[in-house]
Amino acid sequence: MKRSLLIGVAALALLAGAASAADLKFKPGEDSKFNWGSFEEFKKGHDLKGQTLTIFGPWRGEDEALFKSVFAYFVEATGVEVKYSSSENYEQQIVIDTQAGSPPDVAILPQPGLIADLAAKGLLTPLGDETKQWLLDNYAAGQSWVDLSTYSGKDGAAALYAFPYKIDVKSLVWYVPENFEDAGYEVPKTMEELKALTEKIAADGEKPWCIGLGSGGATGWPATDWVEDLMLRTQSPEVYDKWTKNEIPFTDPAVTGALDEFGWFARNDKFVDGGAAAVASTDFRDSPKGLFASPPKCYLHHQASFIPSFFPEGTVVGEDADFFYMPPYESKKELGNPVLGAGTLAMITKDTPAARAFIEFLKTPIAHEVWMAQTSFLTPYKSVNVEVYGNPPLKKQGEILLNATTFRFDGSDLMPGKIGAGALWTGMVDYVGGKSSADVAADVQKAWDAIK
Repeated sequence: MKRSLLIGVAALALLAGAASAADLKFKPGEDSKFNWGSFEEFKKGHDLKGQTLTIFGPWRGEDEALFKSVFAYFVEATGVEVKYSSSENYEQQIVIDTQAGSPPDVAILPQPGLIADLAAKGLLTPLGDETKQWLLDNYAAGQSWVDLSTYSGKDGAAALYAFPYKIDVKSLVWYVPENFEDAGYEVPKTMEELKALTEKIAADGEKPWCIGLGSGGATGWPATDWVEDLMLRTQSPEVYDKWTKNEIPFTDPAVTGALDEFGWFARNDKFVDGGAAAVASTDFRDSPKGLFASPPKCYLHHQASFIPSFFPEGTVVGEDADFFYMPPYESKKELGNPVLGAGTLAMITKDTPAARAFIEFLKTPIAHEVWMAQTSFLTPYKSVNVEVYGNPPLKKQGEILLNATTFRFDGSDLMPGKIGAGALWTGMVDYVGGKSSADVAADVQKAWDAIK
């Protein structure tokens, strides 16, 4: 949801393309870092010559080219013809196509809420207990991925309908290593240490954080990532899940507590560049620029893995700027290492042998490693070789995923649109403007009650 809002809505435009064996990016067997054994093993059991597989997904431009470089290996292994298409309005297009009885064989989507709607209407094919067990055995924090992939079907029974593939990490704090070195600061390993560092920077007469919630009509969303990360670090995953479904009210102390934890950082004039009053009015794209000012206007910035796109031109991540995992509380060790993020899930929308074979292909390390070796791809698959990652920052983020004990999808994206992309955004702006967490929570709960 957030990504599509940032991109903006444009006219419908379908992109279609097929792949052939000649498109292989890396020659099988040549680079020993890749798990070519998984590719050869897959080839033995899947002969689909003469068949066609249609895939509809969210990737366009560079990401489309990268995805094609992956499914070229599926083409090579099976002999099937793959046709991929996308749309700038892919959320609406998949609903139109499935309800019209002309779905693709496989749909890949980043919105669990939309997937839930498709499953409830009987438009998806269950992937079976074997795939459920595979996720439990092969993905770090396996139960989290099973939970994310399980939905109620038309009969109301819960089943695994989706396969998580290509994940994004949000639990990141960005900083400039040179600034840390000059000031003698160290990367914190716990939330208590992060708070102590925040206080230390302020005591040194500097501003610890750059925080900006501005995003046009979507103003407020960056604060929801903060609150979600803090919910996962103060409450169990089960409480987080109940929160996103409103099975506990927004006024519950677990929720207002996470709001107040965010407020500890964002509502203190000494802790934020420009003071607390600047938080809501600063555009999120401009917010990290303070890290790179001379002298620095701030030392820390909480944002997802995409934020380097808005760093000054020529910034090298891993050198000029770096990141660390948003740490857990030492006092809450029982919550482990939770990771907040987003990602895409693959589903069978037309049950064909080629569609089932493609889901099996996604279980091979090679289906992950080919994209890993290029750019913008992370996976929780424990059997991949992390040395394949195309650069050190990607590897570092991949290791954060592999070390996760819990993964949870962006909470506001799991909520109804009028809440997660409406009342909650407004509430976050009100909160940094001085409204109490109790009053903000009551306002959001009132909006949720109104749509029930």
